[in-house]
Amino acid sequence: MAQNDTYYLIRSDMLPEAVQKTVEAKELLASGAVQTVQDAVEQVGMSRSSFYKYKDAVYPFNALMKEKIITVSLSLEHRSGVLSGILSYLTLQRGNVLTINQTIPLQGMAGVTMSLDTAQINADVTALVEGIQELDGVHRASIVARGE
Repeated sequence: MAQNDTYYLIRSDMLPEAVQKTVEAKELLASGAVQTVQDAVEQVGMSRSSFYKYKDAVYPFNALMKEKIITVSLSLEHRSGVLSGILSYLTLQRGNVLTINQTIPLQGMAGVTMSLDTAQINADVTALVEGIQELDGVHRASIVARGE
């Protein structure tokens, strides 16, 4: 979801049928009731193309209020305190680290992938990652995934 998107609160019975069925299909997938998009669209009676048209633009109201998770890819100097500095920064920004995966350092650089819960962060996540980029020992920081 882009920072400047506009949202509307609309009663579900006022939505077009394809949008309603997209929400139903997404709920089936999220609950594990079905394993594939094909199974979900068949169960709710819609086409795959309609599902893919709407899937990234329609969410139940409560889904937007849940935690927001991003995955960040980092390239860090291999020296003491670099990762600790990032964790301290995230704590100050009210971010919550969910996972950290680090590669074995090669030629003085280590690759790190972090999943972060950003629900409590007041700043834009892009600004958060730009702040990480400015920290000592960070050569690169970028968002590689956004999700719920």
